[in-house]
Amino acid sequence: MIERPRIALLSNPRSTGNIAQLPRIREFCADHPDIFHYEVEHAHQIGEAMRTIAQVRPKVLAINGGDGTVQAALTELYNGGHFGDERPPVAVLPSGKTNLIAIDLGARGDPIESLERLIELARGDLKSATVARELIALRSGGSDRPVIGMFLGGAGLADTMLYCREKIYPLGLPNGLAHALTGAALLAKMLLKLKSGMLPPDPTPLAMSMSENGSRISGRFSLMAVTTLEKLLLSGELGGERRGALKLIAVEEKTSSVLRALFAALVGKLGNSAVRGVHFEEADEITIEGESSKLILDGETFSAERGSPINLRSATPLSFVKLAA
Repeated sequence: MIERPRIALLSNPRSTGNIAQLPRIREFCADHPDIFHYEVEHAHQIGEAMRTIAQVRPKVLAINGGDGTVQAALTELYNGGHFGDERPPVAVLPSGKTNLIAIDLGARGDPIESLERLIELARGDLKSATVARELIALRSGGSDRPVIGMFLGGAGLADTMLYCREKIYPLGLPNGLAHALTGAALLAKMLLKLKSGMLPPDPTPLAMSMSENGSRISGRFSLMAVTTLEKLLLSGELGGERRGALKLIAVEEKTSSVLRALFAALVGKLGNSAVRGVHFEEADEITIEGESSKLILDGETFSAERGSPINLRSATPLSFVKLAA
């Protein structure tokens, strides 16, 4: 009797990190019958992928792609009902441009090493390696089908992410250099007060309302983020009092506020103590309105408009596999 694969691996060949790595991953999967490998090139193919993977009944669902691929897979996993009440735990391999989700779950370095670690875990009891993660359910335009993710960026952060995606990535530079160049452009704009179409645009006004306590934050912000992740790129564990699953960080559009926020993140005080010019809230529901303000949820772009707000709510947690040894 042939044992069913323990791991279903969903890969996006178009993810930038996969261009060089995918041939190695294909070869590795061919040599390991523990892995059922399914490739998609477009988001609309993920529904069919999940239907097929559900028939395999894997012990683990691994996702090999950037944050956008992970978001599309989580949305289908959450909404599609393919696995009934027995959704498999999700593992995220380190690939793509940003990998905030992979970093939060301990996946770094070579994706082949992550697969080897995942095979080792899947052959035993996974419970000790799984963690529950809260999710963000985003609704816009009256849609009943939420988009599911773990990190949303807005205000100047979203503008800078789009600037990097549209202006810097097409240059074909290595990821690290592209991010450094984007950071330099942002610093030049902030510190030197430069105005140029070659630099990230000025953020538009944004208003955020928290349903639990009725508080409201409005203005222009250099950075706005809503996340369920425990870690961000520049910080350790995010603080807070666990008053809600969604953590909102908004940094006012002042150089001094940005510098104070960076320092608080580096020393692990973000969310743990008050910082002038930095707003930190925890809630289970957040409403965001703006003036055609861009928001990015794990790679997908949305627009917050006056009278047509973006609604964020906490979604039922999913189980994820932590790949750190």
